[in-house]
Amino acid sequence: MSLTRKAYRAAILHSLDDPALVGVQASYQYFADGVLVVEDGRILALGAADEVLPTLPATVEVTHYPDALITPGFIDTHIHFPQTGMVGSYGEQLLDWLNEYTFPCEGQFSDKAHADQVADIFLKELLRNGTTTALVFGSVHPESVDALFEAAEALDLRLIAGKVMMDRNAPDYLTDTAQSSYAQSKALIERWHGKGRLHYAVTPRFAPTSSEAQLTLAGQLLREYPDVYLQTHISENLKEIEWVKALFPERRNYLDVYDHYQLLGERSVLAHGVHLCDEECQRLAETGSAIAFCPTSNLFLGSGLFNLPQAERFKVNVGLGTDVGGGTSFSLLQTLNEAYKVMQLQGEKLNPFKSLYLATLGGARALRLEDRIGTLQPGTDADFVVLDYHATPLLSYRIGQAKTFEEVLFVLMTLGDDRAVLQTYAAGRQVHCRD
Repeated sequence: MSLTRKAYRAAILHSLDDPALVGVQASYQYFADGVLVVEDGRILALGAADEVLPTLPATVEVTHYPDALITPGFIDTHIHFPQTGMVGSYGEQLLDWLNEYTFPCEGQFSDKAHADQVADIFLKELLRNGTTTALVFGSVHPESVDALFEAAEALDLRLIAGKVMMDRNAPDYLTDTAQSSYAQSKALIERWHGKGRLHYAVTPRFAPTSSEAQLTLAGQLLREYPDVYLQTHISENLKEIEWVKALFPERRNYLDVYDHYQLLGERSVLAHGVHLCDEECQRLAETGSAIAFCPTSNLFLGSGLFNLPQAERFKVNVGLGTDVGGGTSFSLLQTLNEAYKVMQLQGEKLNPFKSLYLATLGGARALRLEDRIGTLQPGTDADFVVLDYHATPLLSYRIGQAKTFEEVLFVLMTLGDDRAVLQTYAAGRQVHCRD
């Protein structure tokens, strides 16, 4: 079905490259008064209003946002859909938190009706916060992944998800077996991967909850289906790292466990990476694997401070993750607020244009989807958000004091949250409207 050509006029900003590679000034394109033209779910044109508007047929509807900024849709490279109901759970670090809160919450997802209900809430929260693509952990139950993909397909979202593989060191009601996890994952890949804008991710939760047999079969799935993703966790918490050493004494380090089972590669995204050594960063870069930086979660669970300059030094792809429910917000604006603080605590600065990159093009590169999402380049999917400069009285007042656009951007990323997201578009369709 052909969609009508439409145009959107506002201030427009998108990343062109990583500021760490090309410098801040060469890393973005900004139009103080720009026009984005959309047709058939793709971006047809982008440019200054005085150049683009005269080229449009009189029949093209132009929606004007005089006090707003259009950016690419945000990309969340690590989030747990079954943990939606336990966001903001008190008082534990990672391993106790899993046993106390996470596992009981995830146990409910054997019920498809429950999974359907939470999938609806989860996707609405993503879109309300301007997130148009996410890499998502389901629960161990295939029903959870079916529920999420069904809901995402109805909205034509670009979404990547997978069933958790977990055959040890977890409650009986949440474990599968090496063979059942392989068979269920295979069936889900056949059913969903490549359908519309959906992709599958092979999902061993983390090394301690998978046997050697299960990790071997996860690697087999990646060889059988070379264009699927791999998502897991790494080096989030110091006690977790010690546990991995005890469980896999023959491996050189945590990353070497995944490397040994052939789980690293260009579509592999490992969450957290708070405590990585240089050797691990070097190997991540060599294999093309990416890290999902989850600052709200790392602070909330007391995990530590991610060393972004170290990742940049080794040229490791880094995306941004909310990690809900380890994190406390679905908002990538709020996540960037926390990322800035994580850097400050290490004596480093996080430039707002680098923040924009992490939330958009950086995430797309981590997912190897930069030809489809993460920018507003003509030919890419029309996934974008409209951010309201006057979303709250404080935001409006503070932006009024800003002397440069860079300052405006920083204020949006510091004071902004879901209220700043006026509208969200996926494949050219409006999928969220705040008002």
